[in-house]
Amino acid sequence: MSAVPPYLVSPLLDASGVAHAFFTRDGGVSNPPYDSLNTGPGSGDNQDDVAENRARCASVLGVRPDHLLTSYQTHSPDVMVVDEPWRNGAEKVDALVTKTPGVAIGVLAADCMPFLFADPQARIIGAAHAGWRGALAGVLENTVETMVELGAARENIGAAIGPCLRQPNFEVGLDLFEQFTSRYSEAERFFAPGKNDEKRQFDLVSFGLWRISTCGVTKTEDTNICTLGTPNRFFSYRAMRRDGLSDYGRNLSAIALM
Repeated sequence: MSAVPPYLVSPLLDASGVAHAFFTRDGGVSNPPYDSLNTGPGSGDNQDDVAENRARCASVLGVRPDHLLTSYQTHSPDVMVVDEPWRNGAEKVDALVTKTPGVAIGVLAADCMPFLFADPQARIIGAAHAGWRGALAGVLENTVETMVELGAARENIGAAIGPCLRQPNFEVGLDLFEQFTSRYSEAERFFAPGKNDEKRQFDLVSFGLWRISTCGVTKTEDTNICTLGTPNRFFSYRAMRRDGLSDYGRNLSAIALM
């Protein structure tokens, strides 16, 4: 019998009666540098190992392996409603929404923010991949709006954030600071001084929480874990670059209606 991989859960989403998990990098079969629960088909890992890892995650969520859906992520603001397994390969979107039991929707990340959403009354769930590009482009707001269009109520939606890159480890240049502040003047408060005048430390999580609050989502929970700060427990793109590796695994965060 396959081992059950370790994972984190959100008490907020648990109270919503949905199956969900923020999986760690442990409990899989992949070899270094993908050791061991790499769930990213887009990595250079052995694809049979990735499939086994994803099957273990699907078992935790109570769905068949082909019903664990992740998209082809491109740091876009695009969202898709799904109700069945992919027919022609994963779609190029960065967030998924469903109201179909038995379908798990997830996001893959290795520093970007994984957001899981649930409206327990309407029984509608969402999963969004939000790095700085997607967050700035509006993927989080679009996920909430897509859920509302499907029948969710803003005041009933709960959102949980998984492990991701966090301040002070998220140091950026002035060009990124200017991209955010030129679009949202209020965004300046999410940047702290960096190691020199040309750098800033970005609080992407607080920015993301602010954006969904503008959509009426106020029930939130955060795992408060930094991927770069815990590279032995979670995959991190920046840790990979720091260590001179050529590729990296992906962390899976997923949710399903029970």
